[in-house]
Amino acid sequence: MEKMGFRFILFVLAISFLSTPVISELILSKVERKIDLTSQIVRISSSLKVENAGPNVVSEVLLAFPDFQVKKMAHMAVSLVEGKGKSKGSSINLPAQVVHPDGMPPALTLYSVSLPRGLSKGESLTLDVFTVYTHSLQPFPEEITQADIQLVVYQDSAYFLSPYEVKFQSLNVKLPSSRVESFTKLEKSKLVESELKYGPYEGLPPFSYSPVVVHYENNRPFAVAQELVREIEISHWGNVQVTEHYKIAHGGALNKGGFSRLDYQARPQVRGVSSFRRLIAKLPRGAHSIYYRDEIGNISTSHVWGDSKKTVLEIEPRFPIFGGWRTAFTIGYGLPLEDFLFVSEGKRFLNFSYGSPMEDLVVDNLILKVVLPEGSKDISVSVPFGVKQQEEVKYSNLDIVGRPVVLLEKTNVVPEHNQYFQVYYRFNSLSLLMEPLMLICGFLFFFITCIAYMHADFSISKSSASYLAKLQLDEVQATIQQFQGIMNRCLAVHDKLDASLRDLSRTGDVQACKAVRKLSINLLKDLSKDMKPLLIFLQSSPQAARIWPKVEELVGKEKEMEEKVMLKHSIVVEGYEKKSGGREIENRVAPHQQKLTSLKQEVDDLLEIIDEFC
Repeated sequence: MEKMGFRFILFVLAISFLSTPVISELILSKVERKIDLTSQIVRISSSLKVENAGPNVVSEVLLAFPDFQVKKMAHMAVSLVEGKGKSKGSSINLPAQVVHPDGMPPALTLYSVSLPRGLSKGESLTLDVFTVYTHSLQPFPEEITQADIQLVVYQDSAYFLSPYEVKFQSLNVKLPSSRVESFTKLEKSKLVESELKYGPYEGLPPFSYSPVVVHYENNRPFAVAQELVREIEISHWGNVQVTEHYKIAHGGALNKGGFSRLDYQARPQVRGVSSFRRLIAKLPRGAHSIYYRDEIGNISTSHVWGDSKKTVLEIEPRFPIFGGWRTAFTIGYGLPLEDFLFVSEGKRFLNFSYGSPMEDLVVDNLILKVVLPEGSKDISVSVPFGVKQQEEVKYSNLDIVGRPVVLLEKTNVVPEHNQYFQVYYRFNSLSLLMEPLMLICGFLFFFITCIAYMHADFSISKSSASYLAKLQLDEVQATIQQFQGIMNRCLAVHDKLDASLRDLSRTGDVQACKAVRKLSINLLKDLSKDMKPLLIFLQSSPQAARIWPKVEELVGKEKEMEEKVMLKHSIVVEGYEKKSGGREIENRVAPHQQKLTSLKQEVDDLLEIIDEFC
């Protein structure tokens, strides 16, 4: 918040000391701006009526933006509106590119919009400028409790920043609710329900700027995908498989204090109003085989419905997402190939939507991978906006040379980027027979091998040295497996002791905790007796000579770990009996807990080594 405010002040100072150079004799006779602040994404629509007051024909219009806004600009579209009055409606999209005219301050970025035809003296036209910004709403306060509402701050200008004179202009700011903590009060400014109005203002010179700050309530979901990897795999057998890996975070005010599940479930609209617990994805029609899972496994809290035009997937993470909290999950679905793959001029091309299907989701970094069938060549891509493009290879079942992958990466992606892109490639239909022929040949080879094996004699004399050595090795491996089972039961007893301490902190029942310890001591003694003959055998067996040092080391580490667990248990129980403070108990336990963590890692490593021997 402070960093953004500092940049904002620097920009205002730069504009205030700016000498306004005359770029052209264009004027803006009317400017109407609308800022939509109803979600986490800021959308600004500006209608500009441009007139040429000079004698020369003008073929471009300059648009000025502060640098601190450009850094957060996710999308910009400029269109020429044709027609007047009731016939107004048709539009032509115009290209815009960054330019660097002389005399401009470093705090500004200027875009040049090329007109389809020159604008002569006295002529006028109307441009619609639509811009989208992310991470422009700063939570204030930056940390809130579960019961608090979320307040955010937005900074802009009441005047339209332009290198041209503006004769008439107005600004409307749409808010999600009528609750506004504060806003910059200027001449001709008022708040009407959930809409903030500035203007109209007349006769403003070039580069006029009047800072405006709005502090208001916004409890809409601030869902931010820090990374989204979309993989679109084409199969010419009739399916397009889409897999999307999300890393989602709440980009709003950080949650401070504890989280109460009871309060949240009893009064979710009060205790956790700024959190979100569901996301809506609008999938293409015909989506099938839909799944939703995370690292733990499938998640059942999802619902699907749809019609002939779309399929809607509603998903709920395993827990509500508060400010600063994160979650990761994967969704996948199949689509009919004929709806997305077409043929043109001897080439096949995929026509698919680029952005995320999630509603109002901001994607910090989107990586889209299009996996083409093996044998595809002459690959080209058409995307309606700038992306970083790469190519790589993916190997799947029965692949020989691998499948070509087109990788399209873009940062700061918003729903406005849900536009169609095309991937063109050539593919020989005979290549479809490659995998079935490989399967036929593979099964044929397998059957021939089985026949040869059934008619061959591979018996080994039971009196041979190799056979006896194999029997001894099998016996050693069986003994080690028994040893591993006992060792895992010992570690489970350690975990049970730790669990009793957690129950003690929750219930305060010291006697129950002592009973668990007494039972654990007896169990460990019995397990030690069971382990002793196994260790004697391994120590005396020549086949176990290579693994015996690790087994011996593991036994020692487990004993040391047992001592530390018992010592930790005694300290905590003694602290509760003496009614010591929680901080005091933690300080006494801390060095032992650190050693236990180290021993646990060493034991896990040794178990892994011993497991590889088996």
